[in-house]
Amino acid sequence: MVNRTNTRQRWLDAGLAALEEEGAAGVRIDRIAARLQLSKGSFHHHFAGADGYKRDLLSHFEALSIGALEQAIAGVTASGDARAVLSGLTDAIGPGTSDLYRPKLELAVRAWATSDPDVRAVQARIDDARLAALQRVWRPHTDDDAQARIAALLPYLVALGASILNPPVSPAELNRVYALLLPLVPES
Repeated sequence: MVNRTNTRQRWLDAGLAALEEEGAAGVRIDRIAARLQLSKGSFHHHFAGADGYKRDLLSHFEALSIGALEQAIAGVTASGDARAVLSGLTDAIGPGTSDLYRPKLELAVRAWATSDPDVRAVQARIDDARLAALQRVWRPHTDDDAQARIAALLPYLVALGASILNPPVSPAELNRVYALLLPLVPES
């Protein structure tokens, strides 16, 4: 018997891969089915048509995008020191950490968001959640929420800028950029 969850997950992962490689135009059921060597019937077994797939694909991307940052923060928050946390996050961005920094996928979703209100809403939620997570890191080390937000914007805007360059900044280069910023972080 085929594992339904595994096959559904393969459809979602292949959709993100297609989006990353070809942009929104690549998110076509026939192409993804061929890539997976599955039938369109398999697709319809797991998703409520193209709109249902798009909704589920965006939900999957949202969960991965927010979850990767939250997981990275949780993995380095033991000290409570902003510099230590941000140093740990810097170390988490490098070769082999594709869930935390996927510039081509980030760019593809942002491009898609310019023409699709559903994607735009998901992207706005992702941006809000990522900034909120970074703001929580900074809040104990700043005077107020406004300062924490400004401090959170710096690493986030650097990551976004790195992802929109063509070609995007490599994870190793982004890691080195963040390493240059670490001395700006006050020690607790």
